[in-house]
Amino acid sequence: MNNYKLTIQYEGTNYCGWQSQLNAPSIQSEITAAIKTILKADINLIGSGRTDTGVHALGQVANFKTENKLDQEKLRYSLNCILPDDISIVKMDETDENFHSRFDAKLRTYLYIISKIKSPFYKNFSYNYPFHKKLSIAELNKLSKELIGEKDFSSFSRKNPDLNNYNCIIKKAYWKENREFIYFVISANRFLHGMVRAITGTLLEINKLGGDCRELSNIISQKDRTKAGESIPAKGLFLYKVEY
Repeated sequence: MNNYKLTIQYEGTNYCGWQSQLNAPSIQSEITAAIKTILKADINLIGSGRTDTGVHALGQVANFKTENKLDQEKLRYSLNCILPDDISIVKMDETDENFHSRFDAKLRTYLYIISKIKSPFYKNFSYNYPFHKKLSIAELNKLSKELIGEKDFSSFSRKNPDLNNYNCIIKKAYWKENREFIYFVISANRFLHGMVRAITGTLLEINKLGGDCRELSNIISQKDRTKAGESIPAKGLFLYKVEY
């Protein structure tokens, strides 16, 4: 079998997320249907991970297998011709037959963008946080250091009976800003459902109210979603890249 790896960008505004669902448009379904149209055959498109409703991607990775030997650049061009304007295949490579975009991923990085100004050009891709003037990037970076390492992140995810554990290894978590935007970058071996948005909202809330690392540490240790802050809007979140 020939195995092909796709690097994908999408604007998630009009989709229920990556994962195919009944009666709702998804990224996975759109790409699968496009490939089927061109190859005249069914394929199983495997993504590196799910993104939630309204979340975007700059570097989602997926793979599919086929018995046919494909002209990668020709197929990429053809896919982009029939896919909606908010989905793009930016790269296509033939890869090892055993490559699995989800199970082989070592590190996933998400980017959250906060806009300091209200702009019609930013509204689908950032969160215009009303209290940005109360934030301290230095203090947010201190708080974020509490996240580093292997921890149980139950406090930042919905309960899922299908999960064996809620442990994730966070490698990086930091904040930056410029004149118009504030950026939060977080990298881990895995992320739980809604985890990044819940963490981001919690950090913003603690910082806005003048809290410190002890407060965040206490939230993590309680393993209770009700103890953490509210999730912030999906529109500011991007799956930035997946590393193998």
